[in-house]
Amino acid sequence: MIEQYVLDLQDVDETQVAVVGGKGAQLGGLSRIEGIRVPGGFCVTTDAFRRIMAEVPSIDDQLDQLDQLSRSNADDREAIGTLSAQIRRAIEGVVIPGDLAMAITRALARSGEDTAYAVRSSATAEDLPTASFAGQQDTYLNVVGPAAVLRHVSRCWASLFTERAVTYRRRNGIDHRTVRMAVVVQQLVFPHAAGILFTADPVTGNRKVATVDAGFGLGEALVSGLVNPDVFKVRHGEVVAKAIAAKQRAIHAVPAGGTQEVAIDSQQQEQPALTDTQAVRLVRLGRRIEAHFGRPQDIEWCLVDDDFQIVQSRPITTLFPVPVPGPDLLPVSETETVAETGDQENHVYVSVGHQQMMTDPMKPLGFSMWQLTAMVPMHEAGGRLFVDVTRRLASPASRAGLLDVMGRGDPLTRDALETVLDRDDFVLPLPPLAPLPSLPGAGPGRTPAGAASAPIETDPAIVTELIERSQTSVAALRRDIRTKTGPALFDFLLEAFEEHKRVLGDPLNVQVIMAGMEATWWLNDKLREWLGEKNAADTLTLSAPDNVTSQMGLALLDVADVIRPQPEVVAFLQGVEGDEGFLDELAKLAGGTEARDAIETYLDRYGMRCAGEIDITRPRWRERPTTLVPAILDNVRNFEPGAAERHFEQGRQKAQRKEQDVLSRLRALPDGDEKADETKRMIDRVRTFIGYREYPKYGIVSRYFVYKQALLAEAERLVRADVLPERRTSSTSRSRNSMTSCARTRWMTSSSSSARTRSGRTTRSHHPGCSHRTARPSPGRTGVTTCRPAPWSACRSPPGPSRGGPASSLTWRRPISKRATSWSRPSRTPVGRRCSSESRAW
Repeated sequence: MIEQYVLDLQDVDETQVAVVGGKGAQLGGLSRIEGIRVPGGFCVTTDAFRRIMAEVPSIDDQLDQLDQLSRSNADDREAIGTLSAQIRRAIEGVVIPGDLAMAITRALARSGEDTAYAVRSSATAEDLPTASFAGQQDTYLNVVGPAAVLRHVSRCWASLFTERAVTYRRRNGIDHRTVRMAVVVQQLVFPHAAGILFTADPVTGNRKVATVDAGFGLGEALVSGLVNPDVFKVRHGEVVAKAIAAKQRAIHAVPAGGTQEVAIDSQQQEQPALTDTQAVRLVRLGRRIEAHFGRPQDIEWCLVDDDFQIVQSRPITTLFPVPVPGPDLLPVSETETVAETGDQENHVYVSVGHQQMMTDPMKPLGFSMWQLTAMVPMHEAGGRLFVDVTRRLASPASRAGLLDVMGRGDPLTRDALETVLDRDDFVLPLPPLAPLPSLPGAGPGRTPAGAASAPIETDPAIVTELIERSQTSVAALRRDIRTKTGPALFDFLLEAFEEHKRVLGDPLNVQVIMAGMEATWWLNDKLREWLGEKNAADTLTLSAPDNVTSQMGLALLDVADVIRPQPEVVAFLQGVEGDEGFLDELAKLAGGTEARDAIETYLDRYGMRCAGEIDITRPRWRERPTTLVPAILDNVRNFEPGAAERHFEQGRQKAQRKEQDVLSRLRALPDGDEKADETKRMIDRVRTFIGYREYPKYGIVSRYFVYKQALLAEAERLVRADVLPERRTSSTSRSRNSMTSCARTRWMTSSSSSARTRSGRTTRSHHPGCSHRTARPSPGRTGVTTCRPAPWSACRSPPGPSRGGPASSLTWRRPISKRATSWSRPSRTPVGRRCSSESRAW
């Protein structure tokens, strides 16, 4: 292959990141948009960088040291900085070969010897949809003459290894060896004004409001913090807000090279850098760029003779993506663009993950499976699922019920919804006779928010009947799916999903769940009103019958009782780490057979569960039983034999004492007998029904494990037929279309022409898995988003003992990402002044 060292910007586009880096590819794409002016220039390609790196002495050893240092002592910034500086000096010390230097100088000659240039780094891991790398590599302004340009091209190559760039790559999981550096050499413009345009408000995330920051001279004055910018907010072709700053200084290019800080005349300091008309015109150009790239953009611009020139555009990586309709609502081919081009109306979404105690991102098959089995439409964003509650909030008839139900589950969610409603312009009222969509629920097996429950008798037999129905349905699923393979399996799965929803949507199921919840709410409200008791139901529901989550935690205590008397088994388990075959080894130890049988019995009942279990791709305890070992050992150490029965009985007695105390105090009040009788009915009702609230989730994960086992078995068959490259590929399928049509095609191809496929004469259509890596959402406290959810993260740990309520312990994490920027105040700068840490270039 002939290496190509220089490409004109007009000859590249955004698909050529590997050749010209992120910045070069974006600029090439910009130059192809009608009506968008981009200063002319060329790219020194990654082929040139690869050639230079081959000449750097001992570079492999230095990169090995950098990798080792990043892994073993990632916080040692001084050591990383020292090693990074050594690598940069080595790269800058390589003499550019004659033919490469000639290719660059020939490109310069097309614009003339005295042309001023911006020499800009353009790494292959830069200006990505998920990581901007802004400020990590170097840009130099007003570079004049071939010798200076060549010198600064070398500096840009070396800047791939600034301490900032090395640290940023490590935090984003990017291997240093996989990144290449191209360099953009672009004619410098001498603007009257320059600045930044965000096509979505970077603070609120509002996609309809564009923000323009503007200042006089080169944009370096804004980026370096030398001046505060004028700020224009533009919506629907109109400036809706603006703030004009006092701009005392500016940075201008110096004819001989370099830049210089200058004072602005006092009469001009408070003049706007742009007129309103210019700001609106700039936003119109920004919308054109946004439409071309398909997502909100962070755009750098210059104003020259009342004409805007665009010098950079990158995705706004701090915006959480807009939720996308699920597979039942939208063809797969449309899901990539609907997020930014939907109906253009405001929407409010409630996080499903917050309701399910799992807000980590799900893999594509995970959220697709949840969408396909959910009782209400669900929308995906960043691997997380949301329910659109906009129309419910817009209708006064449904708003109060929705707020009440959401508030009872999580007061912060209600607060967030009310905050949105306080913005009168966000949720517009529905016409009086407009039909309402189905009430949104948190997910499969959860009761629709605001649904009214029909009267139901307080009869434990009802719960018993529902549990038996679920068990019968799961048993039938497990039996019938065993015989299904190929297209028949996927047809069966679609039928099974309908049965899945039928079982969960059984009116009796909803009635029982709502009866328990409403009784809980009644007790908390009334006992607070009558006795000043807060959350009395927390105690009254301890050790309630039929709570499968509590039973799961108590059953693990019983497993510990079997293991505790066996010292060899305990010692063996203390050394178990990643060996998933440890159960077979147990039988070789004294008491090991009994221990193995106890764990196997537990896994038979609860092995389909795991942390983040609503994602079908997460390893189940049956698949990774070592996950349970720490919890078992904790129970061995911390509890005495028979702890499960004692804990349950202690919870039951505590609830009983609370009931007696509450009823006694109520009878002492005016109308006390009536209040006590009504409270007794509600206590009986809550203890009859509240435990069942956990069971539908258990039914869901039971069915999910059956689906997963069948899909993995089918994937194994496809691997053996040489249709899939590896078994785990099935966990990256995305939706109904990809799961059925793609898998059906693969299976039929392997069945009808496996010989030709194996011989290599058949071209396979590999369906790539969709893997989302998203920037961390902005810090928040609730599960409500106006296209930007809060990033609380929680995971369900292996169960521990419980006296009644959910047995899981929650580990909360609040990831907060702060954008640290180091500002400097440049005075007169030498030729090739490097831009400051934000790496803006004008």
